[in-house]
Amino acid sequence: MEKIIQITSGKGPLECQWVVAKVLKIFLQEAKENSIQTEILHREEGDENLTLKSVTLLLKGTDLQAFLKNWLGSVCWVGKSTFRKFHQRSNWFIGVFELSPSEKAVFRESDISFQMVRSQGSGGQNVNKVNSAVRATHQPSGVSVFVQDTRSQLENKKLAISRIKEKLQLFELEKLKQQAQNQWNNHQQVARGNAVRTFSGTDFKRNFVDKSYKKERTKNKKINFDE
Repeated sequence: MEKIIQITSGKGPLECQWVVAKVLKIFLQEAKENSIQTEILHREEGDENLTLKSVTLLLKGTDLQAFLKNWLGSVCWVGKSTFRKFHQRSNWFIGVFELSPSEKAVFRESDISFQMVRSQGSGGQNVNKVNSAVRATHQPSGVSVFVQDTRSQLENKKLAISRIKEKLQLFELEKLKQQAQNQWNNHQQVARGNAVRTFSGTDFKRNFVDKSYKKERTKNKKINFDE
């Protein structure tokens, strides 16, 4: 099973960006404890060191839904700002959302059309006479690249295919980022007072009663064994 999760500060201030970075560490630790593989697909750095505006994660494992039930929604940190000493606010909220990526089209190299052209720029007679550069276009998406890195037409063609793949992946990430922002905007009104997790203090103490499915699963295994 796979799921894509984003932890985001939304339009929150610098304090919320700091909370995102702290929550990410705890999230990754708990995922590891529950044998869930994680991969960071994208991270947007915050406005100060050790802060993050958002991070998008790919999760792989069993019982992901049970693990995420204690995470999805708004997360609250209770504490005084470490950036604004005299600021009165003490409750800071961020969002943890599951993203539903649009159905990916199957990537086929046969969908790429190639046009061999002369290399551009300085390079002497070889540049002017040899059609070694490649312009490649992915027909379904319209993504196009121009490659003249080497004098080998074959090598430039390989590079063109690789770069088109990279561009398509970036487009998918941008869609996910926009989806996460839309979800956060929709939850702005209900975020406060409905936190699924609460932390406090600069040491980020977990004010949370563990209702882990892991304990329930162990208990069920014991019951089945006794029977």
